[in-house]
Amino acid sequence: MFRIRRVHDDVSPANKRAVEAVQAILLEQFPDIRKEEISGLPGKLREQLRFGFQAMLFVGEGPGGHVKGFALALYDPIASFCYLDWIAAAGRSTGRGIGGALYERVREEAAALKCVGLFFECLPDVPQLCPGEKRLRQNVSRLKFYERYGARPIIGTLYETPVQPGEDCSPYLVFDDLGKGKDLPLKKAKKIVRAILEKKYGKLCPPEYREKVIGSLKDDPVRLRDFKYISGTLPAKPPGNVPPDERIHLVVNAGHAIHHVRERGYVESPVRIGVIATHLDKTGIFQPVHRRHFGDSHILAVHESGFVGYLKRVCLSLPEGESVYPYVFPVRNAAHPPRYLPLRAGYYCIDTFTPLSRNAFLAAREAVDAALTGAKLLLEGTRLTYALVRPPGHHAEKRVFGGFCYFNNAAIAAHYLSRHGKVCILDIDHHHGNGQQDIFWERDDVLTVSIHGHPGFAYPYFSGFENERGSGNGFGFNMNIPLPENIEGKLYEDALDKAIRKISWFRPDFLIVSLGYDTSAGDPTGSWSLKSADFESNGRAIGSVGVPTLVVQEGGYNTKTIGQCAVRFFRGLSAGSLGL
Repeated sequence: MFRIRRVHDDVSPANKRAVEAVQAILLEQFPDIRKEEISGLPGKLREQLRFGFQAMLFVGEGPGGHVKGFALALYDPIASFCYLDWIAAAGRSTGRGIGGALYERVREEAAALKCVGLFFECLPDVPQLCPGEKRLRQNVSRLKFYERYGARPIIGTLYETPVQPGEDCSPYLVFDDLGKGKDLPLKKAKKIVRAILEKKYGKLCPPEYREKVIGSLKDDPVRLRDFKYISGTLPAKPPGNVPPDERIHLVVNAGHAIHHVRERGYVESPVRIGVIATHLDKTGIFQPVHRRHFGDSHILAVHESGFVGYLKRVCLSLPEGESVYPYVFPVRNAAHPPRYLPLRAGYYCIDTFTPLSRNAFLAAREAVDAALTGAKLLLEGTRLTYALVRPPGHHAEKRVFGGFCYFNNAAIAAHYLSRHGKVCILDIDHHHGNGQQDIFWERDDVLTVSIHGHPGFAYPYFSGFENERGSGNGFGFNMNIPLPENIEGKLYEDALDKAIRKISWFRPDFLIVSLGYDTSAGDPTGSWSLKSADFESNGRAIGSVGVPTLVVQEGGYNTKTIGQCAVRFFRGLSAGSLGL
């Protein structure tokens, strides 16, 4: 097994190991490399654009996540080009096609970013500029390799001029047009060369040297060296779509349809998941993955055992097709729950419209597994995952269910991830995420933020007020942003900006988004008027937080609009996460 994936940071265990392996390869293959170049790699990944470029690290992994090679590319969104900084295979993996696979992956990324082209340096292949037979053979081999992709040195400039007089073997600047067959205009070339010399080599190249090199570019368009080693057909243009390792990993609890309450007015129906999945399938930005199974210990870590045990017993004891709705609540004597299990429903529920049925427990259990699968993928290095599940979960508290929710999928995933770093849950369903608030009320390792309709008019009515901020160690780590009954995109955008400022203050290692489409216009359970374009801009803003993110499905019941809202949200999330 061999896969290439992008490593965005060194937060998850898988990414941390990958970055350490890349540092080892750098030291092994380039013994003269500056130490700060190696030690500074994690900072380049975490603090995008601080160094003038967006660093993009790709690793080629074998079985067990063993790193066999890597490529580090730098993206300049202003001049719209990519610069290949390093590419190397581990000592025992050279000559096995790993370099070619990595280079092709970088080309795919550059094409997806709609770059002018891919630039990099390559030592010269002529004896006058680079004496030494062994070194010359290596240079010839590299330039011959890159010519297979149409990449050739830019000629007629002073780029190969040594910075210090007397030095030899100064590199060519090589240009790969990504198979577009377009010339490189002089004005654009000067902008790109300036960016390389100032941002990449600012400390090494004096200003007068930079101006001399930039001023030497005269040809419009710039000239490339004729093909020297390759003749015949060149590789096809990279596809320009989202590469497989950059796609959003989609986990669906396929068995959710067994939980189907066929009663008038019950909007939490199986069809909504099918509508969303059908729309997402057409985007080309999702990678379906199989749901894994996790033990009950993850549920019991956030929900009380008596509550979990009751749900399992009562659901599995009910006849097929029969639903029980809570209707008696222990206001006066909560110490003596009824023996008859269906009557005890009110002991563990906060409303009268969330039914218990034989399959409710089974579907909720699968939803938990799907959310945990998404969380596990983040630990394995995936950047974005989406648990498209039902029933939803954000109204389920430590010991109660309600609001169509039985187990709190997002909270269970957050607790699972909290062993590896700080976690934030951002709830953008129309209704308050009372479950997360209750579960993490006294914890400071999980920040809970909820944007929702004011409890004065919106379910669950008794929570979601602005002054609910947590207690004990958790004080200040719960944030509620209640909004008026009738709002449009701009007011919501302002609220989201406030939430993201709080998240930035917390500096989480992982983000979980409880996503509801019931904020859209026409939803039967909401009152707001967000359009599909608002979902895209909101997704982009959330993606710009720049940390591994799991999205967990909550509400959204207008089947005429949820599909398009989903497409627009995830297009925005993907673009924001990639820094576009």
